[in-house]
Amino acid sequence: MKTFKRRAIAALFITGLGLANLAHAQDWAPTKPVRIIVPIVGTTNDVLARLVAPKLSEALGQPVIVENKPGAGGNIGADMVAKSAPDGHTLLVGYNGPLAINVTLFDKMPYDPLKDLAPITLAVKSPQYLVVNPAAGINSVKDLVTMAKASPTKYSYASVAMGSASHLTMEMLKLAANIHLTHIPYRGGGPAVSDLIAGNVQAAFFVPGNVQQFVKEGRLKLLASTGKERFLSTPNVPTMIESGFPDFEATSWIGFLAPAGTPPNIIDRYNREIVKILTTSDVRDRLRDMEFEVVATSPAQFSAWIGTEISRWGKIIKATGAKAE
Repeated sequence: MKTFKRRAIAALFITGLGLANLAHAQDWAPTKPVRIIVPIVGTTNDVLARLVAPKLSEALGQPVIVENKPGAGGNIGADMVAKSAPDGHTLLVGYNGPLAINVTLFDKMPYDPLKDLAPITLAVKSPQYLVVNPAAGINSVKDLVTMAKASPTKYSYASVAMGSASHLTMEMLKLAANIHLTHIPYRGGGPAVSDLIAGNVQAAFFVPGNVQQFVKEGRLKLLASTGKERFLSTPNVPTMIESGFPDFEATSWIGFLAPAGTPPNIIDRYNREIVKILTTSDVRDRLRDMEFEVVATSPAQFSAWIGTEISRWGKIIKATGAKAE
């Protein structure tokens, strides 16, 4: 009987500790305005931050201000957050550039994404679309590979910038298929898409939001997507994996992070609130309209994803010799 009582008391004590820890996590709140740093101007990164900010402000009881700090492929804004006080008042909306690609693309990084930033949640992901100019007569990934092999100097591709996912994804295909396509880098998605439509280049990888409308209008032809599964809005379009390239995954993604050393209870509070916001119907539907899928992971899952992406893109960058401009 005494043993039973001791066990019961111990169980109550452990339960009490658990409830106390949970309460502690829920009790944390910022004591001044929170800054969300977006290390790029425009794009889904900015839209996502501004969708989340007002709802997060309501949940935390403090103003949440979105600030754009672009430059150096996202490194300037990410470095600013990495060097901020780890007190929960500065967050980063990070993406694959400053968190994964730049680690290998730049000869010297001012911060280490894995050591100097604390993941909160991988918020959204989107595959890229392989699109071609209809006049090129390319109707499938197999056609592109066959025609490029037959005429190694004839075909070129656009990218939104040197070292971007748009650039490196095509380099991934070139390596996997053993083909040559001349790279024509642009400064942003607008001019790159315009030149593809004009026929000045023949192919490109872009995020869906950049090209979906032009595909519907027949001004571009969509060959494949780069996710593990077919994209929701284009269920009839095969993946690159289905098109004969196993393990070919190249997604655009965005997540929330804090400076390294931010206490676990603060990270947990932000994870819980941001995941709740991302999964509300209005935010989820708005992001889906932009061709992004809500992921809303745990901090540990996001950390593992960043490590996987650093390795994935690092191999391609080293194989191609690409460097930051």
